[in-house]
Amino acid sequence: MSISQSVIVPAYHEKLNIKPLTTRLFAALGNEGSKTTELIFVDDNSNDGSVEEVEKLNNNGYPNVRIIVRTDERGLSSAVLKGFMEAKGEYLICMDADLQHPPESVPQLFQSLKSHAFVLGTRYAPGVGIDKDWPLYRRVISSTARAMAKPLTVASDPMSGFFGLQKKYLTMAKMDDINKQGFKIALELLAKLPLPEDPRLAIGEVPFQFGVRTEGESKLSGKVIIQYLEQLKELYIFKFGANNLIIFIAVWTILCLYVLKKFSSLVL
Repeated sequence: MSISQSVIVPAYHEKLNIKPLTTRLFAALGNEGSKTTELIFVDDNSNDGSVEEVEKLNNNGYPNVRIIVRTDERGLSSAVLKGFMEAKGEYLICMDADLQHPPESVPQLFQSLKSHAFVLGTRYAPGVGIDKDWPLYRRVISSTARAMAKPLTVASDPMSGFFGLQKKYLTMAKMDDINKQGFKIALELLAKLPLPEDPRLAIGEVPFQFGVRTEGESKLSGKVIIQYLEQLKELYIFKFGANNLIIFIAVWTILCLYVLKKFSSLVL
């Protein structure tokens, strides 16, 4: 069977998560799904044994797993785009290596892509939520970032790193317009891909339970937050024009004040 589905996993120092992610993913896909799905790790030259770990999997019943090692680029967004462009599948899913995105939900995302151009795993749906052990500051940061992106998309969780798209929409886009340095690549693509105007065809959403990292270290930092604010500014200009940049500044200021107030009340 030929490959029709691809799962892209950007990675840096994620050796310990490669095997459990792989085994859980292909178990969830089942026998038929495993034959038509490839798993691609895009590694930013970790030199931590990730390449050897993938080779072991290839020799132990997982031939559709491969790793791309980048030595000339760094960053999550460019890693995702690299994997998307080199993928063989028509349907593409991106997920984190840290197992906060459950591999068991991947078949649902692929199913949704059969009828939608873009699909998001959402943490903001009835009956689901974020793991109770997720730190308070991460919850505050996530809620704030999501609110600031509201004017750019109707998606309930545009900050999600668990998402997918039909590859044809990526090839139809003007790649020079896509910011490879932005941290939230799903939001970037939602704002810039030529998705169908009919919302029923454009975006599908699959609820999932967001967990805590089991191995490795979080990539969130002050630098990443600054990059997100810079990305938001560029997306506001792209969508609304430079003359409306004041909208971004006003929204950013109001939300910062709101979050500071809410965070203070939660801490106290």
